[in-house]
Amino acid sequence: MTSIYSRMPFDELVAQVRQCRICEAHLPLGPRPVIQISESARILVVGQAPGRRVHETGLPFNDPSGDRLRNWMGIDRDVFYDENRLAILPMGFCYPGTGKSGDLPPRPECAPAWREALLARLEHIELTLVIGQYAHAWHLSDPKKSVTDNVKEWKKDWPRVLPLPHPSPRNNMWLRRNPWFEQDVIPELQRRVQEILRS
Repeated sequence: MTSIYSRMPFDELVAQVRQCRICEAHLPLGPRPVIQISESARILVVGQAPGRRVHETGLPFNDPSGDRLRNWMGIDRDVFYDENRLAILPMGFCYPGTGKSGDLPPRPECAPAWREALLARLEHIELTLVIGQYAHAWHLSDPKKSVTDNVKEWKKDWPRVLPLPHPSPRNNMWLRRNPWFEQDVIPELQRRVQEILRS
């Protein structure tokens, strides 16, 4: 599929993504791909998959996780939702449903179908924020087995790529157990974001 879409005009490619139905039979609320993308974007945010609230509003990270992520980045909603500066491409574009311990993993059909074609159009990205294990597995040069291990080695692909834990309130315990993350990593992230936005 990627070779077909790689030759497509950008607007047409994005329109195809927004109309995608490849995993419709597995989605409890039906398909609603939620992405934010422009060829001029300088920062890329890679999450897991939309949650229920994001599915309902059609706005990525429009939830407490997004509030924390914007705080980590040191930016407000206006900057975060400016597609000309910031692209958002989760590993799965649609809400996958909920399991026993939270939302289900991203649908496996999504990334192979669309990811390479979309990433190839983002030629100006200077920083990619890689959030959670599924994003780590796809985007890191040498992903480890755990999110914690990847985040501890955050300097490996810095300053172009930064692995992050998920900003969900479910990770409050992780943040308390790993205070170095907010003490050491977040200030560097905020400096990098401001550097990119000013340049």
